[in-house]
Amino acid sequence: MTDSTVLLTDHYELTMLQAALRSGAAHRRSVFELFPRRLPEGRRYGVVAGVGRALDAIEAFRFDDAALAALEDVVDGPTLEWLASYRFSGDVWGYAEGEAYFPYSPLLIVESTFAEAVLLETLLLSIYNHDSAVASAASRMTLAAGDRPCIEMGSRRTHEEAAVAAARAAYVAGFAASSNLAARQRYGVPTTGTSAHSFTLLHDTEADAFRAQVASLGAGTTLLVDTYDVAEAVRVAVEVAGPELGAVRLDSGDLAALATAVRAQLDSLGATSTRIIVTSDLDEHAIAALAAAPVDGYGVGTELVTGSGHPTCGFVYKLVARADDAGEMVSVAKRSVDKASVGGRKYALRRRSSGGVAEAEVIGIGHRPDDDGDDRSLLVPLVESGEVVGREPLDDARERHAASRSELPIAVQQMSRGEPAIPTVHE
Repeated sequence: MTDSTVLLTDHYELTMLQAALRSGAAHRRSVFELFPRRLPEGRRYGVVAGVGRALDAIEAFRFDDAALAALEDVVDGPTLEWLASYRFSGDVWGYAEGEAYFPYSPLLIVESTFAEAVLLETLLLSIYNHDSAVASAASRMTLAAGDRPCIEMGSRRTHEEAAVAAARAAYVAGFAASSNLAARQRYGVPTTGTSAHSFTLLHDTEADAFRAQVASLGAGTTLLVDTYDVAEAVRVAVEVAGPELGAVRLDSGDLAALATAVRAQLDSLGATSTRIIVTSDLDEHAIAALAAAPVDGYGVGTELVTGSGHPTCGFVYKLVARADDAGEMVSVAKRSVDKASVGGRKYALRRRSSGGVAEAEVIGIGHRPDDDGDDRSLLVPLVESGEVVGREPLDDARERHAASRSELPIAVQQMSRGEPAIPTVHE
């Protein structure tokens, strides 16, 4: 087993490299751009996530002996020799993690030789497309939840490594905690959890199960009350834990109606501070529908880790500029119908009103757009001359997301389908 990330790629990246090395074009200075042509249908904004993971992946992009051995029948000897000494030596600029994005936002700009930069394509797209899809869904969920906390609990609904990345991305977009312990260990994401229905079924009675959990975890624990009869379970839960019971969890049925009935019952039993947590295939629409219900928190799984209907962001990685035979940089662009790209090295800012409300995503082609004093530059240095310079604590990305989302027009608070919250303008 190796920590190298070089084989997390597509075969054709290596065959392109081989042909470019043979023609001599591999060493041309090049600019690649990772960007979305559009938002997922009906979404008003997206959220950038996976930046920190991408920087780790670039650092680990080294062709060790095991990787080279795996490629012996993929590329020729001279290409293997070049790969053996591969080190990315270029520059990378990008949107900082947690930032909102819109169609054609230049989320990542990679400046290097063609050979160095093209090899990163699949890996970067894999990380950004997955993590940003989860973060974009998570942002809508936390927006719908308001001040009520959301807990990520989708590990069992996706690939085991995707689950860790999803927990991280959800935390960036405002989730309070995760059930995933690897996310806690690797990234410092807070974790939480108590018990499942199997724990109740293990015991002879529901009361026995509750007593065992309270004895182990204390009265502040969360008791799952929908294994049998909810009203009876709530009564027993308060009897066992007392009015200091931390919370009860509802995982099935008409959650709004059940929460209302349980709230009334808890209050009548003197457990006025006991919280009600709801789970069961929630998405942003279900969370919004529960806004008027006496719910204190949400546990979200399947819909979160699958992007709530949009499991990828559709990001692409395209060559937008390269050196010509004279060494001068020239713009290049794909012209295919429905898959066009915009050539040239990009710069980006968020145009804002004097009151700080976002008005447009302004993309300068070959130059920095003018800032009238209220605007905000979006591209930050991530890698300089091959050295990672953009690593930051995850809480910084979390705070950035909250600030970025808060400056968007009020239309983003609507869960209904709509156009992007602000237009993208090329200058």
